[in-house]
Amino acid sequence: MFDEIRSLFANTKLSKERGYKPGQFSFNVKGGRCEACRGGGSIKLEMNFLPDVWITCDVCHGKRYTRECLEVEWRGRTIHDVLEMPVAEAVEFFKNHRKIHRTLETLNAVGLGYIRLGQPATTLSGGEAQRVKLASELRRMPNKHTVYILDEPTTGLSFSDVAKLINVLHQLRDKGHTMIVIEHHLDVVKSCDWVVDLGPDGGERGGQVIATGTPETIAEVADSPTGQFLAKMLNR
Repeated sequence: MFDEIRSLFANTKLSKERGYKPGQFSFNVKGGRCEACRGGGSIKLEMNFLPDVWITCDVCHGKRYTRECLEVEWRGRTIHDVLEMPVAEAVEFFKNHRKIHRTLETLNAVGLGYIRLGQPATTLSGGEAQRVKLASELRRMPNKHTVYILDEPTTGLSFSDVAKLINVLHQLRDKGHTMIVIEHHLDVVKSCDWVVDLGPDGGERGGQVIATGTPETIAEVADSPTGQFLAKMLNR
C-alpha cells in the first residue's frame, strides 16, 4: 500500500519539477528522509546507569522527512500528514484509489480503524499484530484451505469492533478456511461453530476438557462456568 501512496506524491507537479521519485517519500532510505534521525522521528539517548531515553528529533521535529520533501503535497496533505492519519480517516481520503482503499477497508473491518498509517509495527500489541495479519489474509483470500490460530484477538477492542472482527472470521470460514480462536469474550464464543471449554480454573487447576459442542450445547452443561454465562446470553 505504501508503494502506491509514495507514487501518488511522486506524480505531483512539484515532484516532477524536482525530479523526485517514489523513493523520495520513504523514511527507510536516504533521499527525502531526515538524516539526523534516519527517518525515525526520534533519537535515542544512551544513559549509563538508566534506561535509554528517546527524544523527538530537533531537526525534523518528529516528522521524519526533510523540509524540502514536506513541501510536496497531495490533496493538501504532506506525506507526514498521511502517515499520521488513522485508518478510519484514510478510508475516506483514498476512496477514489481502489487498491489503497481496499487495503484500508480491510484494516478497518478487523477493528483497526484507530491505528495510524505510519505507526511502527513495534508499537502494536499482540492482538493488533494478529489483526493486521488477518486483514492481509482477508485481502488476498488464499485459494487453498488454511488453518488460522488466533490468541485472544479481541484484546482492547470495543464491542462494535468485536462485532467487526467476528464478521471477518465468518467471511474466512465461509471461504472454506478453519479458524481456531483462543478467547474468553463471550460474543466470540457464542458465534463459534464448535467450542472446546477448558477448565475448571486456570494454571495448575486448568487444562481439562469440561465440555465440547456447539454454544447451545455448552450452555446446557451445568459444570461449565462458560456454559453458565452462555446460557444467560442465549436466554437458556
